[in-house]
Amino acid sequence: MPQPQPQPKPKPKPSLLAAQALNGQHAETLELPYADEQEFDEIDVEEQQQLLESGPEARKLSLGHRRKVNLPHLIVINEVSNEPEILSLNSTTSTPTPPPTERDQDREREREREHFVPGLRRNSISLPSGINSLDLEALRLRHQMQAQEALHEESRTESIVDDISASSVGTPTVVTVVPDSVNSHGNDKDDDDDSSDEFGNVKKPVYRDRFRSRRRASIAPLPALRLNSKEMLASDFDTHSVASNQASITSVNSLASLLREKMQMIRKKKRETKDYKIKIFVIMMFFIIIFLIGYAYIAYHQQLLTRSYFQKIKFNSKDRIFRILSHDDKEVIHGHLGVTLGSDSAPFHCLEENRRSDGSVCIEWNGIARLHMNFEDKNVFRCYTLQWQALTPGLLPTDCYELKRDNGLWFGGGITKGQEWSLSYANFDFMPYASGDNKVHQFGNAVKRYFINSIGVAMQVSERTPLQLGINRTENQFCLRAANDDFTFVNRLTPLPQLDYKICTTEDMRSLHMLMTQQSLWDGLTEQDIGELHSLLEEPVWQMPNQETRDSLNETIICDYSENAIAMGLGHIVINEFWQENIGDFTVDRARFPTLKDTIDVLHRRGFKVVFTIQPFISTDSVNFKDAVARKLLIYERYSERSIPALTRYKSSSSAGVLDITNNASVPWLIEKLQRLKDEYGVKSFYLDLGTGYNLPHYYQCRQPLDNPDMYARMLTTSLESVGLMAVSTASVVPKPPTFLSTPPANGTWEGLRETLAAVLNYGVIGYPFVLPGAIGGDYLLERPLTKMVSFYSLGQPPLPDPELFIRWLQLATFLPAMQFSHLPDEYHSELVTRVAQELKEVRQTVVIALLKKYLSPSMNEGLPLVRPLWMLDPHDPACLIVSDEFSVGEELIVAPILDAGREEREVYLPQGVWKDGIDGSLRKGSRWMHSYRVPKDKIAYFRKMPDNTRF
Repeated sequence: MPQPQPQPKPKPKPSLLAAQALNGQHAETLELPYADEQEFDEIDVEEQQQLLESGPEARKLSLGHRRKVNLPHLIVINEVSNEPEILSLNSTTSTPTPPPTERDQDREREREREHFVPGLRRNSISLPSGINSLDLEALRLRHQMQAQEALHEESRTESIVDDISASSVGTPTVVTVVPDSVNSHGNDKDDDDDSSDEFGNVKKPVYRDRFRSRRRASIAPLPALRLNSKEMLASDFDTHSVASNQASITSVNSLASLLREKMQMIRKKKRETKDYKIKIFVIMMFFIIIFLIGYAYIAYHQQLLTRSYFQKIKFNSKDRIFRILSHDDKEVIHGHLGVTLGSDSAPFHCLEENRRSDGSVCIEWNGIARLHMNFEDKNVFRCYTLQWQALTPGLLPTDCYELKRDNGLWFGGGITKGQEWSLSYANFDFMPYASGDNKVHQFGNAVKRYFINSIGVAMQVSERTPLQLGINRTENQFCLRAANDDFTFVNRLTPLPQLDYKICTTEDMRSLHMLMTQQSLWDGLTEQDIGELHSLLEEPVWQMPNQETRDSLNETIICDYSENAIAMGLGHIVINEFWQENIGDFTVDRARFPTLKDTIDVLHRRGFKVVFTIQPFISTDSVNFKDAVARKLLIYERYSERSIPALTRYKSSSSAGVLDITNNASVPWLIEKLQRLKDEYGVKSFYLDLGTGYNLPHYYQCRQPLDNPDMYARMLTTSLESVGLMAVSTASVVPKPPTFLSTPPANGTWEGLRETLAAVLNYGVIGYPFVLPGAIGGDYLLERPLTKMVSFYSLGQPPLPDPELFIRWLQLATFLPAMQFSHLPDEYHSELVTRVAQELKEVRQTVVIALLKKYLSPSMNEGLPLVRPLWMLDPHDPACLIVSDEFSVGEELIVAPILDAGREEREVYLPQGVWKDGIDGSLRKGSRWMHSYRVPKDKIAYFRKMPDNTRF
C-alpha cells in the first residue's frame, strides 16, 4: 500500500501574515513576501509544488540581506476581497463557510461602506517607468544634503494621522513590518522622543522633509519594489521621520499612474496652444507637396515632349510651345505656334514626299496643318525660318509670341491708328497688314513686314503671306496670322493660307537691325542722283498753297510765292495736281498756265527746282480716260469683262479709273507722257501721289494677280524711277534714292505735331532712312475727326497756324532729314517768328546738315535712319527704350523738342557720354535725367556729344 504523500504546508495568506505582524506575532522565521517576489497565489500549481519541495533554503535572499541594510517590510492587504472568507487572527487556518446569499453580500458591502470614512479619495500616483535605482539613489543623496525644517510632535502626529486616513475605499492597506534591529533602534528613538518632561529634558525637534506635505506624506514610495524588471532600494528620502515611511499607503502602480497623469496634464496644456498651428502647418505642407509633385510631373513630361532643333530651338510638338535660346542658352523669345490647331491633334513626322531637301524639319498634324522649320547660321546671327501650310479649309495658321518679356519692347510695322511709339503699347484685333489712312485704318501710309524687339529678336514676314496682325495687351500676345479676305488678300496665291516668316537673334539690337534692313542703296545711283539727294537734305521743300478748287492756283501765285521763299533758301517747289485740268490728263492746263514754261524758267534761274504732282488715277472727265479704256490699260472689275474698268474716288476726282501696272503697255504709256512734260516744261522730277492700298477699287482685278494692294505701289514706284521721283506718298519697300518717303498729311494742331515726330521715328525704325515730313504748321485743318480717308477729300491749305505752334513745329523740322514749308514765316509779320526762323536756319546749316551728310553713307549701306530713336544709341539702357519724344541725329546730336502748348520746360534724358548744351553751352553728364529743364519759346533743347575724355 503506497505511502501517502506528505501534504505541502500551505503558505499563509498575506492578509493573515499582516494581521499577525500587527499583533506582534511574527518570528524571525516568518516568511513574508518580498516586493520583488511574485505572490504565491499567482504561481501556477506546478511551480508551487517545486517551491514547497525545495524547502526554505531555495528561497533567494531579500533585498536588505543582499545589500546588507535594514529595510522595513511592507505587506499590501486587499481589504475588499472578492472571495468570501473569514480570517482568524489567532489561528493559521481558515474554516470554509457555505457560499453567502445575496442578502449577505449586500450586508457585507454595507458594512464596508460604514467602515471607511466617506469622502476619502483614492491616491492614483505612479512612478515613471524610466527611473532606475541609480536615479533614485542620486535623488536621495541630494535630498539628504539639504537643510530640514523643524517639525514639532503635533505636526508630526497630525501628518501621520492625515496620511493614514487618506486611503479610500478599495485601496489596499500597507502594513510595515520592521525587523528587530530596526525596531530596537526605532523603540529607542521613540523612547527618546516620548521621554517625560519630568527629567527636565527638552524635546528634540523633528525635522520636516521639505518634500513632505500632508499630500506628499501619503505617497511615499515602498521600501522595496521592482521597477523595470530590476530590484531596487525604496526611497529613503526622510531619514528623520520613520512615521512618514510607515504612513506610506500606496502601491507602485498607483504612484506611477498619478505621475503619468500629472505629466500628461502638463503636456496637454502645452499641446493645446500649438495644436492648431501644427494642424495648419501639416495642411500647408500637404498641399505644397502635392503641388511640387504635380509640377515635377508636368515639367518632366514637358521635358520629354520638348525636342531640340538646330541646337537653339526648343519645340514641344504636342503643346506647340516654341522657344529660341541665345548663344549663352538664355531664352530670348517664347511663343505658342499653331494656336488655331487645337490640343486634340497629335503630330508626326512628314512623309517622304512632303519633306524638303534643304535640311528643314517637317512636322505634320494629320490632315490639318504642316510645319517646316529651317536654320541659317550667319556667324553672330542665327536665323530660323518657319512656314505653316494649312491642309484643311477654314484653318488660319496663327502664331503668337510674348508682347513684353524682360522689359523688351516690340517696334516696327510703321505707324498705327493710335500713334503708339511701340507696338507693345498698342491693342487691336487681327487686321490685314496693308497701307492705309491711320485716321481710319489700323496702319499708316508706309508698311514693312519687319518687327524688332529690344532684347535682340527680329521678325520678317514673307510678302506672299496674307498677313494679319493682332496685339492683345491683356494676354500679352503679339500674333501673326495668315488669312485671305475679299479685298486686301483677295488674290489667293495658294489654295489655302500659308504663314511664312523668319526670326533672327543676336546679342545687340542695333547690329540686328542693321542685318535685317541691310541693303545697298548705292546700286545704280548716278552723280545726278547723289546731287539731288544732297539738295533735299540741304534745301527746304516749298509746297504751293492751294485751295479746294483748281482755280485757286495760277502762274502769278507761283511767282509771288517763290519770291517770298527766297529769304528762307532755295529748294524744290511742289505744285499739286491742279497744274492739270483733270487728274490723269498729264498735260498742263493752258487756260490757267498759258506761259508756264516761261515761269518755270524764271524759277530755275532763281535756283528753284519745279516738281509736279502726279497720280496713277485717271478721272472719268479726263481726255485720257477713253484712250485708256480702249487700250485696256485700267484695272477692271472683278467677275466682269476686261473692258469694264473698276472705278474709285480720289481727292478732287469723284470718279476715276486706275492704271493697271501689271499690263505691259501701261507703264510705257505713262512714261511717255511724263517724259514729254519734262522735255517741254523743264520739270526736274515728280511727286508720286499713290494714295494707299485702300484707294484701289474694292473689286479690283489686274491682268496679273497682286500679292497684296501694296504691291501695286511698289511696282509703280520701281517703274517710274527713270523719270525721276522726288518723293512718294506710300511705300512697302525702301524707294531708291534720291526718292523720299512722305509722312501722312498732318492736321494743323498740336496733335498733328506729335504725329509728325512719331511717323518720322517709326519709319526710320522699319528701314526708311529718308523721310519727308509734312508741311510746317500742318497740311490741312479739321476740328473734328474724319470718318473717311483724307485722300477722299481735296483739302486746301490750312489757315495761318498759331505763332507758338508754328515756332515749335519749325524747331522740330530743323533737325529732321528734310524741311517742308507751306506757310512762310514772313506771313506772321512778327519779329519773334522772323528772328526764330533765321536762328534755326543758321543752326541747320552749321550743325544739322553736316551731321546728315556724315551719316548719309552709313544709312545707304546699313539701312540705319538719319534720325534715330534713343535706343539705337544705347539699346541696353532701359530709359532709352521708353523715351518717345526725343531723338538723335546720327549719334552725335540729341534733340528734345517741346510738343505741347504753353510749356517752357520739360524732362530731358541724355544717354551715356558727355554732352554740350545747345542753349547755354554748358557740359552735361549723360546716363541721367534732367528734371524741369527750361526751354524758352524761342529755343529748342539740343545737345552735342563731346569726346569721351572731355573734362568739366
